[in-house]
Amino acid sequence: MKLGVQILQTKDRVTMLYNQDDQVRHVRLNASHPAKLTPTAMGDSVGHYEGDTLVVDTIGQNTKTVVDSYRTPHSEKLHVVERYKLSDGGKKLHVDVRVEDPDTFNQPWSSYQDYNRGAQTLEEEACAENNQHLFDYHIPIAERPDF
Repeated sequence: MKLGVQILQTKDRVTMLYNQDDQVRHVRLNASHPAKLTPTAMGDSVGHYEGDTLVVDTIGQNTKTVVDSYRTPHSEKLHVVERYKLSDGGKKLHVDVRVEDPDTFNQPWSSYQDYNRGAQTLEEEACAENNQHLFDYHIPIAERPDF
């Protein structure tokens, strides 16, 4: 399955819908992180524009998530800054990512993700039964129906 994202924007929020695991992410625009955060899987994301680039700053992610497809763990000190910009005449979305976590990594590191613009709809992904991910999450499967 191809990684896909649909981005919706209003004057005070950007909402990202991902086809991977049917995830939804909210980015509050022109806002600050709260003084006290309870860590969550998505953390707290705030964003602003620098010219034609959306800059998203995320903190407050709990340790139940990973930073990459290799399942690299992180601490609750994880700080991620993403810079979203259209490229190739608007045919692509380029995202530069900077990751900092002093309890996990010796130094900050950077990566990027490119998305092709398309008219396709997001696909549903099977979750529990018939889970065909690369890694085995030991999701229990009933041997027979309980009804």
